[in-house]
Amino acid sequence: MTKIAIIEDDVVISQMYRMKFEADGFEVQLANNGKRGVALVEAFSPDIILMDLQMPEMGGAEALEAIRKSDKARDIPVIILTNLGEEESPKKLRDLGIHSYIVKANLTPRQVVQRVKEALGIK
Repeated sequence: MTKIAIIEDDVVISQMYRMKFEADGFEVQLANNGKRGVALVEAFSPDIILMDLQMPEMGGAEALEAIRKSDKARDIPVIILTNLGEEESPKKLRDLGIHSYIVKANLTPRQVVQRVKEALGIK
């Protein structure tokens, strides 16, 4: 089963994506801030990560920086899922090797699932 970590502080949004991904056969784990997200990635070893940028305690860019320092998680594909436009996002994101950048308001949950499947090479 393909594992996805969703690191998102908005409970309604994270639950909506959880239901959509589980319906498509993914195993889903959630974290509601960047600090918990880093711990989740270490413990869960997901195949892919969906990460918001603006979160309490530790933002997405900081969390991604921490994740990339881990031998275990260095190469896990990360899709940024945020309402910030790409031009508003931290510049260091590009250096941290994100797979893609999605503005939440621009895609339906079904389209987000499709993007994740494409990133993983799943038909």
